[in-house]
Amino acid sequence: MDLSKAKICIPSSSGGHLTHMWLLRPVWERAADRFWVTFDKEDANSLLEGERVYHCHYPTNRNIPNLLKNTVLAWKVLLKERPDLIISSGAAVAAPFFLIGKMLGSKCVYVEVFDRVDKPTMTGRMLNGYLLGRDAHGIRDRGHPRAAVRPPGQGG
Repeated sequence: MDLSKAKICIPSSSGGHLTHMWLLRPVWERAADRFWVTFDKEDANSLLEGERVYHCHYPTNRNIPNLLKNTVLAWKVLLKERPDLIISSGAAVAAPFFLIGKMLGSKCVYVEVFDRVDKPTMTGRMLNGYLLGRDAHGIRDRGHPRAAVRPPGQGG
């Protein structure tokens, strides 16, 4: 994919997940257009000042009402924006964006968080079959099954 012609959606919980996505700046900065979906919280608003942001509902972990609200939000935002690529490390807010985005033809990249080496996150487990089983892309840490990215000197 030629990022210079692509629109990227970056849905992310605030805090560590958002920081992980921010650290991928050399990648998403090359895109023709981008937008973020995250919580309306001070840390997120400060980090994303000057970026285009949609605010989602939180808390998201094991919160069915907010999952439903974020699913409706995902439909509205993705139908309006039509991103070429959706990239996220989670957490729960990313799931409806990946699921709906895939149905609408977006490429999806789930980046498993690098500090989780014992097993995949809940979001990673939920999306594994859906995304990786259907011609999507996954970037995983060395401790996870089907590792696609390994640190230097770790083989593979």
